[in-house]
Amino acid sequence: MLRVGLTGGIGSGKSAVARGLAAHGAVVIDADALAREVVEPGTPALAEITAEFGPEVLTAEGALDRPRLGAIVFADDARLARLNAIVHPRVAERTEELMGQAPPDSVVVYDVPLLVENGLAPMYDVVVVVDAPEEVRIARLAADRGMPEDQARARIRAQASRADRLAVADVVVDNSGSRADLERRVAEVWADLAGRAAVR
Repeated sequence: MLRVGLTGGIGSGKSAVARGLAAHGAVVIDADALAREVVEPGTPALAEITAEFGPEVLTAEGALDRPRLGAIVFADDARLARLNAIVHPRVAERTEELMGQAPPDSVVVYDVPLLVENGLAPMYDVVVVVDAPEEVRIARLAADRGMPEDQARARIRAQASRADRLAVADVVVDNSGSRADLERRVAEVWADLAGRAAVR
């Protein structure tokens, strides 16, 4: 099994690369999706979060009110650490479970937005970084998500720098061109990863 960490800054096209690799046959594990899954209504994690932060972090339907919780934890490092202590072990457990279900000769791609920020590069056999210039990313965020330029720049500044991400990359996917360019590059990357998995 080849463990691949896939990352890229907001607006880089990381999700498009993850979908492309999945289409070629990779087993993709999406860290964000797992973080949502482990706090769904009825889960032990949601019960713990409610006990820790109060019922005001729930919506009227009993689901996690992410914006409200975010406003609490991003203003207080100690509370953020407490939330992470509830969520992260469960995400790790679910990740191990999904990995255990993957065939032994598979290429397992972890789609991890904060791979660099959380110092996770050493956990993977190969780190793939999706890269695009900042101005391209800002234009995409405006077009795809309707995000105002100042917000897009703030989100980019809050993440690891482009240089820091490229410093941990084993493979770089340049996504500054067209969709067709990206599809060609993803096919090349898949061939590389499949080749590495075959010789393990």
